[in-house]
Amino acid sequence: MFHLCWSKLKKIVVMLPVLKNLQALKALILERMGKSEEALSLCLEATELLHKNVTLLMDDLTLSTLQIVFQRLGRLDLATSLYDYACVKFPNNLELMMGLFNCYVREYAYVKQQQTAIKMYKLANEERFLLWAVCSIQLQVSCGQGGEKLLGLAEGLLRKHISTHSLHEPEALMVYISVLEQQGKFSDALEVLSGTLGSLILIEVDRLRLQGRLLAKSGDNAAAAITFQKILESCPDDWECFLHYLGCLLEDDQTWRNGPTSEPRCPPKSVVKPSHVSDDVFYSRIEDALAFVQKLQIEAKGDSKRGPYLAYLEIHRRKHLHGRGEKEKFKDALVQYFSRFGYLACFCSDVEVFLDILNPGDKTKLLEKLGESFSSISLTPTKSLGQSISLQKLRMQIGSDYALPATEVESSAVQMVHMYCKNLSLSKDLDPQESMHGEELLSMASDILVQLYWRTGNIGYLFEAVMMLEVGLSIRRFVSQYKILVLHLYSHLGALPVACDWYRTLDVKNILLETVSHQIMPQMLASPLWEDLNDLLRDYLKFMDDYLRESADLTFLAYRHRNYSKVIEFVQFKERLEHSNQYLIARLESAILRLKEKADSINEEELVLKGLKSGTQVLELVSDTSCKSLTFNEDLQLRPWWTPTPIKNLLSGPIGDLLHPKEHLKDYRKDWETSVQQTAQRRSLLPRLVYLSIQCVSASVKDNIEANGSLSDSKFLSEMKSLLERYAEIFGFSLNDALKVLLDVTDGKSSLEAFGCDMIDWVNLAVFVNAWSLSSHEPMLQLVDGWRMVNALLAKCVEQEARKTGPLLCSPRGNLAILVQLISEPVTWHCLILQSCVRASLPLGKKKKKSGPADGLNSSLSQAVRESVLSLHGIVEMVAKWLKEDINRAEDEALDQLLSFLVGGQSEGPGRIYQVLKDFISNANEGELGNRIFQAIKSWSPTDVARKMIKGQRRMMSDFLQICSSKLKSLEALKQQI
Repeated sequence: MFHLCWSKLKKIVVMLPVLKNLQALKALILERMGKSEEALSLCLEATELLHKNVTLLMDDLTLSTLQIVFQRLGRLDLATSLYDYACVKFPNNLELMMGLFNCYVREYAYVKQQQTAIKMYKLANEERFLLWAVCSIQLQVSCGQGGEKLLGLAEGLLRKHISTHSLHEPEALMVYISVLEQQGKFSDALEVLSGTLGSLILIEVDRLRLQGRLLAKSGDNAAAAITFQKILESCPDDWECFLHYLGCLLEDDQTWRNGPTSEPRCPPKSVVKPSHVSDDVFYSRIEDALAFVQKLQIEAKGDSKRGPYLAYLEIHRRKHLHGRGEKEKFKDALVQYFSRFGYLACFCSDVEVFLDILNPGDKTKLLEKLGESFSSISLTPTKSLGQSISLQKLRMQIGSDYALPATEVESSAVQMVHMYCKNLSLSKDLDPQESMHGEELLSMASDILVQLYWRTGNIGYLFEAVMMLEVGLSIRRFVSQYKILVLHLYSHLGALPVACDWYRTLDVKNILLETVSHQIMPQMLASPLWEDLNDLLRDYLKFMDDYLRESADLTFLAYRHRNYSKVIEFVQFKERLEHSNQYLIARLESAILRLKEKADSINEEELVLKGLKSGTQVLELVSDTSCKSLTFNEDLQLRPWWTPTPIKNLLSGPIGDLLHPKEHLKDYRKDWETSVQQTAQRRSLLPRLVYLSIQCVSASVKDNIEANGSLSDSKFLSEMKSLLERYAEIFGFSLNDALKVLLDVTDGKSSLEAFGCDMIDWVNLAVFVNAWSLSSHEPMLQLVDGWRMVNALLAKCVEQEARKTGPLLCSPRGNLAILVQLISEPVTWHCLILQSCVRASLPLGKKKKKSGPADGLNSSLSQAVRESVLSLHGIVEMVAKWLKEDINRAEDEALDQLLSFLVGGQSEGPGRIYQVLKDFISNANEGELGNRIFQAIKSWSPTDVARKMIKGQRRMMSDFLQICSSKLKSLEALKQQI
């Protein structure tokens, strides 16, 4: 009997680890199913059992599974404490210590990482653990709060290890050299590299690159130049290496020595000749460089290497920067480069930096020379097409089109489309996913058509650009540049749903969500397409949250695979994403969107506010420090020329302002970055101000402050004043001065122009000031009639914007987005305040009858609320009526009107390109074009494109009308209650 019981007991003991594994796996499954509370409870039970039975702590599978669950639940502290406890109980278990190190990696606890790695190194005496410790020290210096003195500790640890064990991996050597380099010990690093350890770098060119960099940083320019020259002899196409070589030889470019950067190496825009380098020495050195480059050109003759020829151009550019340039020789060199490489798509970007040193007259002469060169060269059809495209692109890049009459500019666009159609047959045997020959021609023609609209204000040019790009996308749907252009055109034309559809076809995923979503997100934030906006925000935030939660996995993987340079890279990349301006704005707007969606019911709104911790959760996202550390990861180079940043649309400005956008790119970017910081600060205040407004109004109606002197209500008033002061400060005003601006506009002493481009934010301020004034006894509010101010401002703003916003088909530059924001923000917040007033007036435990004034409102407040409800109802009703009239317009009538814009004259005006495309398609030959291209162009229908645009515009207005109708329903209910 005893033997049987003991046998069962042994089986139970053996099964305990399995049971714990199953429990941990069950917790993981529950978490994946969204049952977070159950998963946490199960994990805590398992943790408690592990504490009671320490032998189970040896089971790394259970511990690692629990760690995953704790991480996904956002409770890294519990995973860390569990591993910490296990390491205390089993101090010599390396696997447990590695698990603890992993926990500290996930927490970005660099000091504890270092301490744990040192313990593992002492226990196992392995090189990898020492390097884990050194990387942790480097992270303390570069990403944490550690001082640079810590690098001396890292160096000491490595020296001690090398003296007894040497180093055995290339990555270990790179870590050692980076520690020395960070301390400015370049001579020591060179000594290490030239010693026996240098043999760990097996590729000679890699070793020479490192040696050249260290020599340059140590100030030995002559030796560095010789080293870089050796690299160029074996790798003549290494453009970055040539720039290093020339910078060291001439000693005039020190910018690249400031530290490693992920940005591509570019030629310096300005240089300074050191005082110790005489003119004769400088001239001798540059002639040496010229002779060396000419030697490389001879050796590379017949090859496709561009490096030696770009190097030749750069030497002439440096001569010019130093006042020794020969313009004719320089222009001849550019012509020769065009003759050799002009057919390449990268030609214009290659020569862009060289063109900057030429004045407008020289650029015009250069274009003439390039044209003559093009005419005299005999090339294959594809290369000839490539050179022709480069010539046209260069003309646009220089901006010479801006000085030409509109008819000439239009003719060049027509010529481009003719060329595109003529050369389609060159691509008939290509795979659909391969780039077609001449693809850029339609993008360039589109840019010209938009420029013509910018000059003339004739909307037909925009319709024509859309039609043309749709043809290109019918032929090949994989051209992302066409999609980006057409989505911005549809967006500007008021067909944002169609733009959104084209954005989805870009298949933006993972990190592209961070770099590409700016193409559509700003337009969506100001639109009534809340369902689509929710999808965009959800996808973006999911990627960001998942990546930030799991990015430490990549870091630990880099540790385990001994790829130590990636450790710091992954951590820095994570920090860059964490401080992304888009990530901050998306979190703010996601919260505000939930408030907008539920604002027609104050009870539902309060549930949303509760989930946002009464607005404090959003408020805490933004601080002066967080705004200053924002990163801007958007790829702005992909944006069309007319919208260089997410907040700048030149087509919405004055017609005919022909300054080349390129000249102002830096200013546009600076304005955008400043605007983002201010926007984040303002938007972060909104949810809390909405919450406090509801509280202040309730307190006012119930006379809480005067009757009871409620401390909590007094705190609300004090906090609201503080937030309103912050809100006004973002405009550059004190609260008193901001109130004066609002009152002057209300009384007609100032126009709405006083609000500038911040109209929505100013009217929001007025709405919140009114709510605050109902309970506050501040002296500044004594002469303020908040109800009258809000009613008047809302009426003025909405009427003005409705007047500006004509039918979308004819006025794409209208103000529909501003109108949407007026209704969805200040009107919505004011409607909430009215709901709060009426609700607070109802007796507790009773439902108000549908007739008669609200019980708790005094006569003056009751009258103010009634007038405000009627005013608001009239405003929203006016907008709804206008929307219905536009929506109910016959589709065929709108279709005819749109297509009529494309029926222009034979010599000028919109329609010439449209006619070229129609003629080409009607005369297309299947044998010449191939079946795929032939079928694609035959599928294009201008009527279908026009109908798609009209439906997109109507969808915009229908969704906006739905928002207005919901507001009207809410206001009707209030009218009944008061």
